[in-house]
Amino acid sequence: MDPILIDNRGAWRVVTLNRPERLNAFNEAMHRSLAGALDDAAGDPDCRAVLLTGAGRGFCAGQDLAAIGSDLGATIETYYNPLVRRLRGLSKPVVCAVNGTAAGAGANIALACDIVLAARSAKFIQSFAKIGLVPDSGGTYFLPRLIGEARAKALAMLAEPINAETAESWGLIWRAVDDDKLRAEAEALTAHLASQPTQGLALTKQALAMAATNTLDAQLDLERDLQQQAGQTPDYAEGVDAFIGKRAPNFTGRPR
Repeated sequence: MDPILIDNRGAWRVVTLNRPERLNAFNEAMHRSLAGALDDAAGDPDCRAVLLTGAGRGFCAGQDLAAIGSDLGATIETYYNPLVRRLRGLSKPVVCAVNGTAAGAGANIALACDIVLAARSAKFIQSFAKIGLVPDSGGTYFLPRLIGEARAKALAMLAEPINAETAESWGLIWRAVDDDKLRAEAEALTAHLASQPTQGLALTKQALAMAATNTLDAQLDLERDLQQQAGQTPDYAEGVDAFIGKRAPNFTGRPR
């Protein structure tokens, strides 16, 4: 059984974690397959958005503890850190549909995506403290920035699950969705993003990523520079022409 399933929809694709018998917990094979799938999406100019989800009754239980070596730092350096960097650095939007439990690294991989939808039955669990570990896969970075230090510390230290509606109300995710509507809404959202000005969205991702550490002056300079790049894309010209002509724009996502 392939650990990752890829459904190419033309302008976008669905990437599915596919170890449902292990709640899609990561082993080396799934890491390698997912890295390949994301690299393929990154290198395909016709792919303008990605939807990441999980097969079966859960999104991802994090690391498969039956398939891990003794050097946890090496595992993180070899697999998890590159995965988070791929997701954050992908020059096209990544939507995550959390269809059940997202635990440990699985929760933080979801948070590394650009827009997160979750089924109302979904749970987010920073389960590391239960086995004496530290949140990884960007957890200590994403959590305090998304929900504040007080909530981040409590989630990390208590390892208590929160449901999708709480995650939405705290600002941890974009939206909680009825279970039977999650896939359709996530696909519609991804298809919409794939029709938008891809280069402008990529530059927006870059600007928001830098805002976490930039000073205001540095961010203003960055906005100036990125806006100059965006203003040179065909989609900017198309957007302006469509606005003036009072018609729907036809964005291509091409850099030139």
